[in-house]
Amino acid sequence: MPNWLNDAVFYEIYPQSFYDSNGDGIGDINGIIEKLDYVKGLGCNAIWLNPVYDSPFMDAGYDVRNYKQVAARYGTNDDLVNLFNEAHKKGIKILLDLVPGHTSDTHPWFLEAKKAAESEYSNRYIFTQNVWDAPPEYRMMCGLCERNGNYMVNYFSSQPALNYGFYEITHPEWQLPCDHPDCLATVEAIKDVMRFWLDKGADGFRVDMADSLVKNDDEKIATAKIWRGVREMLDEEYPEAAMVSEWCSPDRAINNAGFHMDFYLDHFGNGYNILSRCGDWGDKAVFNPNGKGNIKAFADEYLPAYERSKDNGYISYMTNNHDMPRITAYLDKKAIKLFNAFIFTMPGVPFLYYGDELGMRYQKDLVSKEGGFSRTGSRTPMQWNSGKNLGFSTSDEPYLPVDKSADAPTVENQQNDDDSIYKVVTDIIALRHKYDDLKGNGELEFVYEEGKIPFFYRRGKLVMFFNPLGVESEIKTNYNGEKLYELGNTEFADGKIKMSPQSFVMIKIN
Repeated sequence: MPNWLNDAVFYEIYPQSFYDSNGDGIGDINGIIEKLDYVKGLGCNAIWLNPVYDSPFMDAGYDVRNYKQVAARYGTNDDLVNLFNEAHKKGIKILLDLVPGHTSDTHPWFLEAKKAAESEYSNRYIFTQNVWDAPPEYRMMCGLCERNGNYMVNYFSSQPALNYGFYEITHPEWQLPCDHPDCLATVEAIKDVMRFWLDKGADGFRVDMADSLVKNDDEKIATAKIWRGVREMLDEEYPEAAMVSEWCSPDRAINNAGFHMDFYLDHFGNGYNILSRCGDWGDKAVFNPNGKGNIKAFADEYLPAYERSKDNGYISYMTNNHDMPRITAYLDKKAIKLFNAFIFTMPGVPFLYYGDELGMRYQKDLVSKEGGFSRTGSRTPMQWNSGKNLGFSTSDEPYLPVDKSADAPTVENQQNDDDSIYKVVTDIIALRHKYDDLKGNGELEFVYEEGKIPFFYRRGKLVMFFNPLGVESEIKTNYNGEKLYELGNTEFADGKIKMSPQSFVMIKIN
């Protein structure tokens, strides 16, 4: 396990929307380099960089055309290596986004696979035996190839699924077992991509749709075996490299598959969802001041998963990401402050989505850009200052429109505002780095009363008390001590703590 993860706080950068250094309207790698001091100033010492590979951008870069080539709009391979180097000088690690489940339908592998003539790539993707075979239980693209067969996609029609085999064979005429040499070759091809970037200075990977590899693998037994093999490769060749999975099941991702971290979210209905329980379920969120949230619903999901996985890896919280509406669409400013205090004081490795430290808004009803659809409103340009395009770009046509509200939050107007979300985020992250009890593998005692709010938890000698309700509340507690950080007003007396509406306090017990 890389030791640096225990004190890691990640910043997710959506490159096309972060900072445009050359005025073409699209964020780029040199723009990220220019803003590394800003990232460091947040207290973030690691970056998750969304895909920067060559792509036709039918799905914002999650349709890779060349895994080993940076897309021209972002810069060059040398620029990316320079980013690694400059980040490392500042003590910042960089995880690239690995997309192992599918490629673009313009990838050279697929262009060869779709030909009638057989080649080493004929089984790199999943094709049926003939064009009249399109089983309804699979998402198939039909009649588009010279080859006599239809091909499987993972989701968008432009994303043919790479072939790692089938755990359960239901159509033996075209499905290959996981140990078929051509399926094993797919695994080796992805390892080759990983080695390519690790050798150039990358510190690891966030793995997109990590559970999607082997088909007909409901329990993910064969898929986990593949990732264990990847982990063995990392442990032997790159022991300081880290992987975080988009799997949403710590038992499978961390305990079975060997990932160092697993995101605690719920794209795929697995139930592990910090945001739905605590943030973006609107009136049912724990941090909604209306009191309809249920902390027990969160704790019943999270705590068993935490106990089972804490010795093997980290559950990773995030403030949001590029696939979800920003939390400003659901919660008010005070609630978001409390939510951030929670995210950055819990165990695991936290991730901050660019702009969430400012309270950037989810922009509804934007026309879809590069396959974003409903996600497009969470991918708008970073808001730096009051200048043109809020400082993102000098172009007349930025990648996406910026927030045109008169009160749009920017780095310029939030950094020195004592009442800002930025202030809370940076203050809490600083405390996380300062106190070992708040780091990734510190202990946790979670306390709640029959699902009622408010609640508190202890991490070593530090105790965090939360009152997300819109009314004054009390918590019975035997803990008392020095206040290290406070939002709202809190008062300890007679074995209880009185908390003002939407308040938080962190204390250090004797």
